[in-house]
Amino acid sequence: MKKHFVLYLNPPRPSFAQDMTDEERSVMQQHVMYWGNLMKEGNVIAFGPVLDPSGVYGLGIIEAENEDAVKNFIANDPATKINRYEYYPMMAVTK
Repeated sequence: MKKHFVLYLNPPRPSFAQDMTDEERSVMQQHVMYWGNLMKEGNVIAFGPVLDPSGVYGLGIIEAENEDAVKNFIANDPATKINRYEYYPMMAVTK
């Protein structure tokens, strides 16, 4: 049975969403494609930017067999080159 996890993608600076360089924007476009493909495969319930006034960050809710699978999803995300992830298990998800 798959478990659920929440992922936070923490940007390198609070103004990141407003002042990305062209190189950073390219990485983030690859990031969106990566998670979009995982969503099509059924591993992702939701993902996207959270428009927090103190600084935009990314949020995802995923299904995975175990914590190693979560670490693998994160390790293969192009955005890890410029951002930092946090993840936590969720007790239950209602769809």
